[in-house]
Amino acid sequence: MRPNGREAKVRGSLMPSPLPPLSVLDLAFIPEGATPGRALANSLDLARHAEGLGYRRFWLAEHHNMTGIASAATAVVIGHVAAGTTRIRVGAGGIMLPNHAPLVIAEQFGTLEALYPGRIDLGLGRAPGTDGATLRALRRDYGSAERFPQDVLELQALFGPVREGQSVQAVPGAGLRVPLWILGSSLFGAELAGLLGLPYAFASHFAPDALLPALAAYRARFQPSEQLQRPYAMVGINVVAAETDGEARRLFTTAQQQFTRLVRGTRGLLPPPIDDIEAYWSPAEKAQASRMLARSLVGSRETVRAGLEALVAETGADEVMAASAIYDHGARRASYAILAEAHGTLAAQASPERSAA
Repeated sequence: MRPNGREAKVRGSLMPSPLPPLSVLDLAFIPEGATPGRALANSLDLARHAEGLGYRRFWLAEHHNMTGIASAATAVVIGHVAAGTTRIRVGAGGIMLPNHAPLVIAEQFGTLEALYPGRIDLGLGRAPGTDGATLRALRRDYGSAERFPQDVLELQALFGPVREGQSVQAVPGAGLRVPLWILGSSLFGAELAGLLGLPYAFASHFAPDALLPALAAYRARFQPSEQLQRPYAMVGINVVAAETDGEARRLFTTAQQQFTRLVRGTRGLLPPPIDDIEAYWSPAEKAQASRMLARSLVGSRETVRAGLEALVAETGADEVMAASAIYDHGARRASYAILAEAHGTLAAQASPERSAA
């Protein structure tokens, strides 16, 4: 989908529309001074807000032993969000499949699909989503990532129709055909998604270096499947939008601190913004954190609109998924509203959805 000259009126001005659909990636961040319960309540509130704004999907991610993230029990949180919304697709971005038996995931997401039919997505990754000590606590085999392609195929079969003589089936799950996505930050996931004919989501919100080569590999390797007839690529980015560029840049210092902590190897709750980020990080830390955050749109609605147009022109993205590590929940809600205005989502809600993934 590309801008085609049609225009949508947004906050009193005319902007070209439409851009590809927008979606939300939420990690259920726990801000300093808050609790996991508050973070999960905020996630549901954000999902309802995003639904009203016209976002297509609301995904949650599996992370373990992260003191600032409340979405470790990802399927449980997806059920919490799906129960509190009515239209928006809810899913995993993603489930780290090597941490689990495919049968267990088929049962969990089959149950979710049975409860909320036509609204559940299952994004799959092969990274652990945690550290080595937690891997051992999860009873994960260090070689399990090598079996990822086979596990995806097993999961596909569990969601398919029951075959004659099949001794193990997912209940619920069999025959429900929950849509699968492959998530990745390298060429491995891109090539696998293409070969299996599945939609592909690239994690450029934290690992942007291989974005363009991965998209090229995915499209070159794509084989049509029962689920998908042509390539469908979603690009993840960080978005912090506010009324002014300066206000957005200050809000963005929360994410900059968060990624600096990753460089330092420390963990913590989501920190509040600060006035002087340069006093917080060293030059080396700044270079590393800024590299991971390179795919970020930070600014006013005009700045964000220009960034979206440039991103789509560069990548040919079929969908854009926005992650926003913003300390204040009200500011996060406002950021997604400004992004929707800049994108034209609000004006385009009545338009037919593109029937791809």
